[in-house]
Amino acid sequence: MTDKIVQSLRESKGARWTALILASLSIFGAYYFNYALSSIKPMLESILGWNSEDFGTYTSAYAWFNVFLFMLIISGFILDKLGIRKTGLGATIVMFLGTALNYWAVKHQFSEGAVINIPLLGAMKTQVFLSSMGFAIFGVGTEAIGITISKAVVRWFKGKEMALAMGMQMSIARLGTLLALAISLPLAKNFTVTAPILFALIVMLMGVVSFTLFSVLDKKLDKSEANTKEEKSSDDEFKIKDILLIIGNRGFWYIAILCVLFYSAVFPFLFYATDLMINKYNVSPYLAGTIPALLPFGTLFLTPLFGGIYDKYGKGATIMIIGSLILIFVHGILAIPVLTLWWIAAAMVIVLGIGFSLVPSAMWPSVPKIIPEKQLGTAYAVIFWIQNIGLLFIPLILGFVLNYTNPDVSPNKIVVKNAIEKAFNEVLTGKDFVTKDIEKAVEKATGTAVDSIVQYADYVPVSIKEVDTENVQNEIYISISNGLSNINFSEDKENVLRNVIQIGKSNAYQIIKIKPKDLKISAYHKNNHILYLIFPFLLLGMHYFSLFE
Repeated sequence: MTDKIVQSLRESKGARWTALILASLSIFGAYYFNYALSSIKPMLESILGWNSEDFGTYTSAYAWFNVFLFMLIISGFILDKLGIRKTGLGATIVMFLGTALNYWAVKHQFSEGAVINIPLLGAMKTQVFLSSMGFAIFGVGTEAIGITISKAVVRWFKGKEMALAMGMQMSIARLGTLLALAISLPLAKNFTVTAPILFALIVMLMGVVSFTLFSVLDKKLDKSEANTKEEKSSDDEFKIKDILLIIGNRGFWYIAILCVLFYSAVFPFLFYATDLMINKYNVSPYLAGTIPALLPFGTLFLTPLFGGIYDKYGKGATIMIIGSLILIFVHGILAIPVLTLWWIAAAMVIVLGIGFSLVPSAMWPSVPKIIPEKQLGTAYAVIFWIQNIGLLFIPLILGFVLNYTNPDVSPNKIVVKNAIEKAFNEVLTGKDFVTKDIEKAVEKATGTAVDSIVQYADYVPVSIKEVDTENVQNEIYISISNGLSNINFSEDKENVLRNVIQIGKSNAYQIIKIKPKDLKISAYHKNNHILYLIFPFLLLGMHYFSLFE
């Protein structure tokens, strides 16, 4: 026994925590990219002409292949068959490729009205489809690396501080979520709408490197335990019949149902949270992502804390029930139409972070207690597959409902963009400005003008039927053109563009502001968050399923 302790690399605290950090960094980029576009939803509408249903399709695409092609289940089989190192490296590469396709799709200029006809689904915008395909490929890699890291943590920390380690792993990963919600919109506004995706591509490449370094350390662990009986048993061949043992385990189903209901109440909310902060709580777009970012920020400290408590005292069911009740309370407050003060939203997001820390800190460490290690990859895969069913359909429902109740949002934003684009092209073309300069100026002016209208205190969104959009577009165009006639083009090119953008933004804003009835460019009525009550009431059933220790 003493020889085994000396030989096993896992007995070195420095080695196992280094392994945890390297493994966690490989999924950090995935958590960033998962929410990178959620922060810039208003810009996708203003610049690219997406609507809420398009965005719902995109966010649901994450689970397309995982659910319908059973890629998550297959990933679990691969993990139990090929091991942690090969599966993880392949997963990080797949994440990179999916992000690359997404970047190309958003950056590429498709012809106006370009659509792809999808069997059973009908016509879909080409850009939305290709971007969604990239996100779907990315989702395969992300879920595969997720189950791989979960098994890696169990491998390195079995018999040690496992719940604390899982909490730390989630905290490092959620730094990516925090970063996405905090910087994606400023990146897009200061550079281009594709800047957050390019940043994700770079971070994803860093993830490949990080997991490669983890694999080197993990291989050393193999060598240190080469002669132990325990290591040989953990490498037993996985058999297909093992899945029957997993799904026949009652405790497994308790955790799986808890997982899908709980995460369906959190992740879809984060996808739309920045948009909600801008349109319901009138938060500045430059700061709107900061409030949702409070959620993952709180989990950085709380999840490891609660994991440590679970390691020491147990009481997993109690922890999960308290977390579930917190979610119901928070969504109930956010759903009240008359509560539109930003600090209320901020306070509720902080409380939501507490609930979001409680449940996972007890849920994930419970799996190795009821499932043998050689079956863990498949067990986590099945749980994540069930979770992905919720992540597939809930964003679709959200996008459909928001688009159904607010069908004029995207068209009216395009009215503003078209007017600005027409004026800018007429004035800047032929004056030493390339197409890319003009496109970037249109993007910035449109986004800022739309944001300004939403922030306008007396703004009242109305139906497109009540507005003479052709007249509004023409008035915006004339106002901007008149303003641009005074531009001094002999100045520095950057200064000229800065002045052009400022005139485009302010003149468009002034025209819409003085209209008797404003263009509807806000994606939420004051009571739209009532939709989120769907999620917490689903959680009521969770309490019955989580009553076990």
